[in-house]
Amino acid sequence: MFAKQYYKFLYGITATVCLSISLPLIAELNITEVILTKIEAKYSKFARKRVESWQELVATSQELNDNEKLTVVNDFFNSNVLFINDLALWQKEDYWATPLEFLSIGAGDCEDYSIAKYFTLKQLGVDEEKLRITYVKAINLGQAHMVLTYFKTKRSIPLVLDNLITEIKPANQRTDLVPVYSFNGAGLWLSKSRGTGNQRVGDSSSLSLWEDLENRMEKSL
Repeated sequence: MFAKQYYKFLYGITATVCLSISLPLIAELNITEVILTKIEAKYSKFARKRVESWQELVATSQELNDNEKLTVVNDFFNSNVLFINDLALWQKEDYWATPLEFLSIGAGDCEDYSIAKYFTLKQLGVDEEKLRITYVKAINLGQAHMVLTYFKTKRSIPLVLDNLITEIKPANQRTDLVPVYSFNGAGLWLSKSRGTGNQRVGDSSSLSLWEDLENRMEKSL
């Protein structure tokens, strides 16, 4: 899974393209009736409804404060999508779905939850500098895991948006998670301790799966 991406990074196997701006989500949200009809025909009427509900959430949540946006987005994805691992769903060891793929299929793994929440919050106007997709070790599961973290300020203990539990908690209350590294569209950081002590080590383009996600998000459905 994504742990391999981490080790490849540590050993210097990185991409050369630097992401100076975040990936565009607006193309994914510019969904016409024709596209909705295609989604319904390919997947189901429930897939169409999930995508329509996503559009409605973005349209109606713009005026909320950041904490309210975190809550509605976290609840939306945790409630509307099932967890299925990549091998079962995509017949691949690791695949990062776009938010539209994730919602159309109605299933995905922890990476897909985190990515969808990240881009949706950005579309709602949450500052990208406050958001990081974070790789952790889930102690209770004994395996690697991904969550989304939100920093109110650079020195704040981040809040953790997770698909394992419904409640958003500060990172220092998630003793079941050990951070490894985090990234967003602007950078990549190694973690030294829960919620603090992060060291910037490069750009998110160091992750080939992120670069692949960028390419697919730039294309039309």
